[in-house]
Amino acid sequence: MSAPSATSIPNYIAGTWDIDATHSVIGFSVRHMMVSKVKGRFDQFAGEIVTAENLEDSSVTTTIDATSIDTGNEQRDGHIKSADFFEVETHPEWTFRSTAITAKGDDLVLAGDLTIKGATKPVELDLEVNGFGPDAWGGTRVGFTATTTINRSDFGVDISLPLDGGGVVVSEKVGIELEIQGVLRTS
Repeated sequence: MSAPSATSIPNYIAGTWDIDATHSVIGFSVRHMMVSKVKGRFDQFAGEIVTAENLEDSSVTTTIDATSIDTGNEQRDGHIKSADFFEVETHPEWTFRSTAITAKGDDLVLAGDLTIKGATKPVELDLEVNGFGPDAWGGTRVGFTATTTINRSDFGVDISLPLDGGGVVVSEKVGIELEIQGVLRTS
């Protein structure tokens, strides 16, 4: 089997799509205390997806409101927003801008520049095209799943919290999980 192309994806539609934040999730997980993972998400974000006639010419731009972080615990959220971690008073907005979509074996990879806390680094996300189709309101939708792992220190989130018995309170590796729905622009 070869990597998907625009012609091999059922019902593929070239167009410009607005990310529907109500039906999308930008989430993350990070190992905590060396024993489990804490999950969270960002509640406010926006973006544009362009699906081109040639899939490799498609693009994504996204803006994330870093102040909208939600881990299910207000005290932890406050600490994560502080200068110890994300410093949201100074860096309230993060961005992602794609630079390429390429085939990797049978899969797709979305490459781009991620900016967190003013630091921009290249990242690659494993990308799955979930489908294209009509919605209940007379519009057209598209769905994607994308995942990657980043190192938080690469983005200036370099707090060190060692545990007495070895290890750290918060892992360097952060898993990113995206479930994105887009709505086709009609004008």
